[in-house]
Amino acid sequence: MPIQAFLLVVLAACAHSTWNILIKRATDSKHLLLFSSAMEAVLFFPIGVYGLCESWSVFGRKACLLLVATGILHLLYTECLVRGYRAGDLSVVYPLARGTGPLLSFVGAILILHEHVSVLSAGGALLITFGILLSSGGIDALRHRLDRAGLFWAVVTGLTIACYTLVDGYSVKGLLLSPFLVEYAGNVLRALLLSVGTLRRQTPLAAEYRKYWKYMYGVAVLMPIGYILVLFAMRMAPVSHVAPIREMSMMIGAYFGIKFLHEGHAQRRIFGSALIAIGVAAIAAG
Repeated sequence: MPIQAFLLVVLAACAHSTWNILIKRATDSKHLLLFSSAMEAVLFFPIGVYGLCESWSVFGRKACLLLVATGILHLLYTECLVRGYRAGDLSVVYPLARGTGPLLSFVGAILILHEHVSVLSAGGALLITFGILLSSGGIDALRHRLDRAGLFWAVVTGLTIACYTLVDGYSVKGLLLSPFLVEYAGNVLRALLLSVGTLRRQTPLAAEYRKYWKYMYGVAVLMPIGYILVLFAMRMAPVSHVAPIREMSMMIGAYFGIKFLHEGHAQRRIFGSALIAIGVAAIAAG
């Protein structure tokens, strides 16, 4: 795996884990996703225009369908993630979602995108997934059927992660669409769909904005930056490598859970994080 792609994914993991803890801390906000998506649409408008110009020569019907698909999938992803955070702890929902996503993405990249992987890379992907489940306590939670709502939404979130990873991987690698355009177009569609529902309910938004605006701006900036970095990495390296390495964000998320949310189980999470690190090294070497 090229070192440039590896470094991009590392930076993306830092951004990803940070905006996730912001969402967790603002789960009482019913319109956090709408506000953050609208803010992103405004802040990143020049980048979106640049991406469209860069992709104009390859833009067509298939590109439009894929951009609509990524918008719908990212809306489902964020909605499921927020529902999971409302039902369970960050240290359970986040790792389970991120643990099922890369494994499904890895398998999908092989079956759908016809990527070839080494035994070392495959072993690394499995180590990352197991490490994430272990550090989150996901294995015990499944065994004892605890926090069913949180676990359900975490797994559904993982499915959406796998789907949008494959769709966007094909967009930037197969159709050569600009990563800027893929991220921006998906966000604009998400903002429009969320706006329609909010307008129908005629919900007052001013008080909620005043209370959560810092979280909203944080998510609006960190979410697109993190994913744009991932999309550029997908151009340089196989999706089956990039998707599992993204899960280094789990190590940062585990630290956040221990340090800021006081969720405990430090030894288990440290051991799980060590397995993740070994898996990352195996994929990078493979």
